[in-house]
Amino acid sequence: MSTSSSGAAPSWPARVLEAREVSLSFGQTPALRGASMSVATGEILAVMGPSGSGKSTLLHCLGGILAPDTGEIHFAGRRIDTLRENARAALRRDRFGFVFQFGQLVPELSVEENIALPLLLRGARRSDALNRARGWLERLDLAGLERRRSGELSGGQAQRVALARGLVADPDVLFADEPTGSLDSLAGERVMDLLVTAAREQGTSVVLVTHDPRVAACADREIMVRDGRVTYGELVAS
Repeated sequence: MSTSSSGAAPSWPARVLEAREVSLSFGQTPALRGASMSVATGEILAVMGPSGSGKSTLLHCLGGILAPDTGEIHFAGRRIDTLRENARAALRRDRFGFVFQFGQLVPELSVEENIALPLLLRGARRSDALNRARGWLERLDLAGLERRRSGELSGGQAQRVALARGLVADPDVLFADEPTGSLDSLAGERVMDLLVTAAREQGTSVVLVTHDPRVAACADREIMVRDGRVTYGELVAS
């Protein structure tokens, strides 16, 4: 596949999410410096870069967790960075899913309750939400663990629960920030296989932050973030 030159965004059809010249500083420290990128519908995009490069900050801006100082974030044809916090929270609840490095499960909840949480927050009936959550237990090799708490799970099991929670509500975009960073290689490969398969089946776009080339190889395309700026790389899967 052909590649674009550094700093020039390739043309992707049906863009679902886009950052345009986004900058953000924490105090006097710039984290993003005019970063631009886009994600197509159903695309799995790997965001790579060294520690401190700004890749997680970019993900948080795309996901409506942080509002940039300058620039624009567009989702489904609508600018979202200027929305009030309650509107961005509703967007995160209803249209986005999130998976973080250490899972961040709610320790007081069982496995099935953790998976069902996005549905419950949307107002789904508890019985319906739990039934839908249980469907993911078999799918992600978690059958029999529905009543366990997070402290009773292995790292790989906990991350699969987090993945199920991120996908259970059929999000338009799943944001995964170093989802295998706390796992050994075999558990990490298993989580990535499941993530890619589930996202493909649902048509979910994935923004995957990683520093691991083996994880990035699961994506359709990768971009590099260095010093708060984005450069474009190759398609990594046909």
